Amino acid sequence: MSDAAPVTLVRGDDPSLVRDAVRRLVDELVGDGDRGLLVDEFSGDEYECGALADAAGTPPFLTDRRIVVGRDAHRFSKAADVAPLVAYLADPLPTTQLVIVWEQGAVPKPLLDAVKQAGGAHLDTSPGRNAKLQRAWLDERIAESGVRMERAAVELVARTLGEDLDRLGSVLATLRSTYGEGATLRVDDVEPYLGGAGAVAPWELTDAIDRGDITGAVDRLHRLLAGGERHPFVLLATLHGHVQRLLALDGAEVRGDKEAAELLGMKGSTFPAKKALDQSRRLGSAKVRRAVELVAQADVDLRGVKDWPDELVLEVLVARLAALGGRR
Repeated sequence: MSDAAPVTLVRGDDPSLVRDAVRRLVDELVGDGDRGLLVDEFSGDEYECGALADAAGTPPFLTDRRIVVGRDAHRFSKAADVAPLVAYLADPLPTTQLVIVWEQGAVPKPLLDAVKQAGGAHLDTSPGRNAKLQRAWLDERIAESGVRMERAAVELVARTLGEDLDRLGSVLATLRSTYGEGATLRVDDVEPYLGGAGAVAPWELTDAIDRGDITGAVDRLHRLLAGGERHPFVLLATLHGHVQRLLALDGAEVRGDKEAAELLGMKGSTFPAKKALDQSRRLGSAKVRRAVELVAQADVDLRGVKDWPDELVLEVLVARLAALGGRR
């Protein structure tokens, strides 16, 4: 692949997704070539950044190019650590395709700048928390897998995995080995291989509550407790923060989402502040105060005042909060 970028920085917040992306990238770079001759890999805590840069700067032997892969590069977290790579990227060898694998933490700015100036590629494997981006990412991975699914089957995969997108690779590999590449799968074909429901984002719980969707809210509560492995007090803190925002906005003289975000001390997107403002106004003062009372009661119940399992305390709280949201 003579037109490949001289360097590709692969990063993300889920190591399994990063590894999958690196595997696919290296396979693409190798193509029909001899992997044993083309690929030189560095991994673990043993190698130095200078050794990776030296390998990238070494001309190929018995081949027309080299693919140098530096895994675990996030160990080089300071600007001084990545200086050898920055120096190499100032004048990269045209016969080397360097892959830098960054599995966690921030990439030092000098390295980011050097990758950009060298005409390199930046591959972020994380779909983030945006639901649309997550769905687009999932659709793309399915399309690349060689497995075809009816739309209802894709919807089932997305709904079941939730935020546990690191499970997608193994699910697709199992489906491909079971049914063969190119098979078109239905819901009944896919469902047995999905396992338990994965975690969802906490805002899916609060959104269901705000809609008055009791069944949906309780379902998301269970997915956060099980798939998300969140402690009951962590979830209670999420609900406490949600109703406190409604209370802060109740009767406040704010005009629009920007002023609401300023009042709540929110940075970045004003969309969460807009949702809170709309819900506070829709509920009205009496229901907002009742929501605060319900959360406060659940707090003391979780601490042992009521002899109920933690899960039941939260189920009742979530159902009652959603009931408030559903009443007009």
